[in-house]
Amino acid sequence: MDALDSGQKFSFSRVGGQMEDWDTTLNFLPATDSKRLEKVSGRQKKLWIGVGLLLLAVVVALLTGLLVWHFNLRRDVRVKKLYIGAMGISNKPFLEAYEDPDSPQFGHLAAQVSQQLKTIYSRNSVLAKSFTGSTVQAFSEGNSGDNSMVAYYQSEFEIHESQQASLDEAIESLERPEGGPDGRQGRMQQSPSEGLSVNSVISRAVDARTTRSSLFVKKTFNIHVKEKGEVRSPGFPDSAYPPNVYLQWRLRADPGHRIQLDFHTLILDEDCQQDFIRIYDSLAPIEHRVLTEQCGYPHGSLSFLSSGNVMLLTLLSNEEKNFPGFRANYSQIPLTQPDCGGTLTGDKGFLSSPFYPANYPPQTSCVWKIETTKDQFLKVQFNKFLLGNYSEGCLQDYVDVNGQRLCGREPETMVVTSRSNTMTIKFKSDAFYVDQGFYAEYQAFVPNNPCPGRFQCHNNLCINQTLQCDGWNDCGDNSDEDNCQCDASQLKCKNGQCKAKFWECDGIDDCGDKTDEETCVKCKEGEFSCRNHDCIPERLRCNGKDDCADSSDESQCERSVVVQQCSEFTFRCSDGKCISKLNPDCDGEQDCEDGSDEENCHCGRRPYRSSRIVGGQVSREGEWPWQVSLHIKGTGHVCGASVLSNRWLLTAAHCVTGITPDKHVRADQWEVFLGLHEQSQTNEWTVRHSVKRIIAHHDYNPFTYSNDIALMELDANVTLGQNIWPICLPSPTYHFPVGCEAWITGWGATREGGLPVSVLQKAAVRLINSTVCKTLMSDEVTEGMLCAGVLKGGVDACQGDSGGPLSVTSPSGTVFLAGVVSWGNGCARRNKPGIYTQTTKYRSWIREESGV
Repeated sequence: MDALDSGQKFSFSRVGGQMEDWDTTLNFLPATDSKRLEKVSGRQKKLWIGVGLLLLAVVVALLTGLLVWHFNLRRDVRVKKLYIGAMGISNKPFLEAYEDPDSPQFGHLAAQVSQQLKTIYSRNSVLAKSFTGSTVQAFSEGNSGDNSMVAYYQSEFEIHESQQASLDEAIESLERPEGGPDGRQGRMQQSPSEGLSVNSVISRAVDARTTRSSLFVKKTFNIHVKEKGEVRSPGFPDSAYPPNVYLQWRLRADPGHRIQLDFHTLILDEDCQQDFIRIYDSLAPIEHRVLTEQCGYPHGSLSFLSSGNVMLLTLLSNEEKNFPGFRANYSQIPLTQPDCGGTLTGDKGFLSSPFYPANYPPQTSCVWKIETTKDQFLKVQFNKFLLGNYSEGCLQDYVDVNGQRLCGREPETMVVTSRSNTMTIKFKSDAFYVDQGFYAEYQAFVPNNPCPGRFQCHNNLCINQTLQCDGWNDCGDNSDEDNCQCDASQLKCKNGQCKAKFWECDGIDDCGDKTDEETCVKCKEGEFSCRNHDCIPERLRCNGKDDCADSSDESQCERSVVVQQCSEFTFRCSDGKCISKLNPDCDGEQDCEDGSDEENCHCGRRPYRSSRIVGGQVSREGEWPWQVSLHIKGTGHVCGASVLSNRWLLTAAHCVTGITPDKHVRADQWEVFLGLHEQSQTNEWTVRHSVKRIIAHHDYNPFTYSNDIALMELDANVTLGQNIWPICLPSPTYHFPVGCEAWITGWGATREGGLPVSVLQKAAVRLINSTVCKTLMSDEVTEGMLCAGVLKGGVDACQGDSGGPLSVTSPSGTVFLAGVVSWGNGCARRNKPGIYTQTTKYRSWIREESGV
């Protein structure tokens, strides 16, 4: 692929004081006519004054002219404006030769299109005065039939900078119809001597980012997608894409087909003003035809479809911080009516946007007509609803249910009812910016009993009756928690809701009106509450002295202060001094005098940013580069682990010992997979290693799971990269606040008693107050354990996730290993959180055993 692929960087002074005295002995020649002399001198004087005034006037005029030129004429700056557009031509069949820009047929038709554009622009005074020329970039088949085609062009204009808005308006006016309801025929209709019949013109200003002067290389690749294949950014996966490039891949399918583009990997700079990809439903980068813009490490659906047989993929990069890029698979599928719409009968069923869960294609329309027996009503529940950004009136992509338009990102479990036995659901997408769409289920119900055997929420959602008045908002509108009679184990909030008594005085407003925190013993206004429950004046906080006697008043300060006495709440530097700042390790600021708080901080940041999990979702490849899969040879995946360095892994002791001391402890029984995303499907980033030795914590108790932590040393160093990278270990004093978000990842079972899954899963949970956790788990939680979960149930680690990471991202963006998946009562049960080995309690042990 030429030099681009080889990685070359497309690189009279005035004296003061008294005057001297005149010599009075000097004689002057007498004047012949003193009076006349006086008159002549006066006239000359006036003459010189006049000349001086004239010269002054000239100077003033010159200065005025210069100022006028500077502030006005210099403002007459003309700017160049570029527009990308598409012209629909209805009387020209597409020829294969039009794909080749060097063919005579391409050149002849391009000249006709250029002349046609000149004719169209000449009818508008703004366009006529500023137009400088056009170039045709490509042709494609039209979507309206065999005898039509589309020309893609770029037009250049030069205009006064103050008239740019007028130019934009004039360009857009070309699309406005003069008559006719469909807008396809209008003022652009022209038939010059050579017979081009233009039925549409769409033009938009060129994206300014693609015209910046720093771009070194601009290149276009043409690809036919008749056979399946893939497209990659230059250098992928061995090196980052080059800087300062603007690349285009023009994809063409056979007539009567559409293109499907599925991204296998996409890792770019997180700033879309620097690096980004765009996909267009055309062969030119027309703003009105862009399907998506992506940068960073996107997590939504990355499967896209065209409306016709063409698609354009673009990549733009800046001069620095380049990333791995992307790999995408392309294919063509028949351009038939999408599998959506139709007549649905029966008491219940499902429907979704076309191609769900892939992004729906642009310019799509579907209509479902649902009908049930006459004595029943109908309701539809949207379990997924992603239709772009909300707009007043839903004028872009929308779903219409019996005349009610829905768009944007509606909350999950949204229910719409019909007070009849029929329902009409319409889905429509416009020409640009697509989304994942929706997935819904409909159900018939008897009008006087819409939720037989279940509780009806105000939003018409039906839930299990046991979920009513249990302290959790299961309806989504809180209607299941209104007007409840609390039982002996619950606290009655002032707002009428019932909450579990063990939530009292945990520092979190669970009632929503602070009822559960009002009666707690707490410090007065103006006082600081120490972690040992003492109270001190607020003014003593962060003064560099241990006023609480446990240093907690010095542990959450915005700036670091060297304290006189170290404690469990202060960070110890390598020189032995302790600082009071909250979590100073790897926060990007040097707080220790010796800089030890910022040493070894390359961990926990994906090299390129910028037990399956119950209730989780599929993760993206490379999203969790510290995740490891532990296999017993001949058995397959057993547990997870975390990468600590190029040599050491951290896992749970129960994974490698079990109940008997020798179970699975032999290192030669294990093999580990790093950089793995899908079980049994390795790729260029997957590395398999043997284990040299295993070090389980010497005080591990297989009955209580106390000290459930172990180290694994690999048989050889592993090469770190984008898919294999160490996670950061927190210091012993690192504080993970209650309620903060944490992530669990693994290949474990998706439900209690279920089977492991093949693709790496992820799920978000919250850290839970230790006192609350001990109450929920019957005091089986020790000081070395950490609780996390979603107490309403549905999200948790499970069998097969053991040993894997519980990770927390710090405000600076560094990912820390907060815990190791250890145990739990079942999986994802209500009020039964997951229990994790708390890594801060074992930081010293890890360092002693591994040197990490």
